[in-house]
Amino acid sequence: MAVILGLGVLVSYFDRVNLSVAHDALRTTFGMPDVVYGYLLSSYSWTYAAMQLPSGSLLDRWGVRRVMLVGIILWALASGLAAIAPTILLLFAARFLLGIGEAPTFPANSKAVGLWFAEHERNMPTSIFDSAAKLSVGIGTPALGLIMLRYGLRANFATTAVLSAAYAVLFALVYRDPHMNEGYLAVTSPRTVMRKVRMSELLAQRKVWGVAIGSAAYNYCFYLLLTWLPVYLEIGVRMTAHRAVLMSGIPWIVAGVTEFAIGGYLVDALIRRGRNADTVRRVTLISGTALGLFIVAPALLHEPRVIVVCLSIALSGLSVAATIVWSIPALLAPPGGTGRVGAIMNLANQFAAISAPIATGYLHASTRSFDAAFVVAGVVLVFGIASYALLLGRIERLPLLG
Repeated sequence: MAVILGLGVLVSYFDRVNLSVAHDALRTTFGMPDVVYGYLLSSYSWTYAAMQLPSGSLLDRWGVRRVMLVGIILWALASGLAAIAPTILLLFAARFLLGIGEAPTFPANSKAVGLWFAEHERNMPTSIFDSAAKLSVGIGTPALGLIMLRYGLRANFATTAVLSAAYAVLFALVYRDPHMNEGYLAVTSPRTVMRKVRMSELLAQRKVWGVAIGSAAYNYCFYLLLTWLPVYLEIGVRMTAHRAVLMSGIPWIVAGVTEFAIGGYLVDALIRRGRNADTVRRVTLISGTALGLFIVAPALLHEPRVIVVCLSIALSGLSVAATIVWSIPALLAPPGGTGRVGAIMNLANQFAAISAPIATGYLHASTRSFDAAFVVAGVVLVFGIASYALLLGRIERLPLLG
């Protein structure tokens, strides 16, 4: 079950990253300036954000399998539409549909892990699906970039459409929600869930706000690198387009391996050996996010290889912390509320995902440099660390609400 969830994230991030390697092609095809490019990069997140709270409620009511099957079909259709879109407006429409389709993915994965795995086992399956996002960018950026450079923009989008359709078939054949006598938690009656856990009650909880704000800070940095890193390496560091798409994959691959090894294996191993679970998780969460402050390196340094190393450290620390973040909804939520807590957290993430590409586009257009964009990311991370420390506190289950 963890592997099939991870494959879904892998495929979904191919869809997300295909625009980040298409800066020059979009400018040539549609005459697109950097500010409009920034809006296009973030457009996926507008509908993704709008669907977070509804998708959380749908997941708690209908389960992971039903909601995700509909979502995967929608995102496969969106990738196909992008491949044939003749205008900028239809390209925006394709990204809007992609956001709707992929909106349930991370809340669904978090809920599925809570259903299938005991608390001391959740970091490993969480690291499988979350590190898949980093590996997807690490593999997808050079692969899709080379496909685009050789075969053109539409071949790039068509590739992700075919992969998405194939995953829809695989998910339908393999994934199922646990029966009443299976998994770690019994599947609660949908009607009971709806009465017991209301969204307003969760939004009144300080811990929910703590993890939401901290996670949003992580996601700001994540989307800055996801959407602009190839462009930064080509324009800011003056690499060739070919080298930029290849080098862009290095921080993501390093981060994916580090997340699996530390955020997944090591954290679970320490908890199994009797270390205090809350202490292990909180130390990993805050120290990993603090390592993310290496993201300011491009504003201070100029050697390309050193910059790539620093960004690899930053992304690795953030990725290790992300494993803890995505295990929190199942640890924090009262029975029947995991999907909603995950949706609240991911809604905050999407405000950051919308802001990062647009802000970077404006900052680069006004300063002709990426320095300010990386400094802003560092400031945002400081707020995230404070949120984890002061608002989230101990990672423990909220009392039964309602």
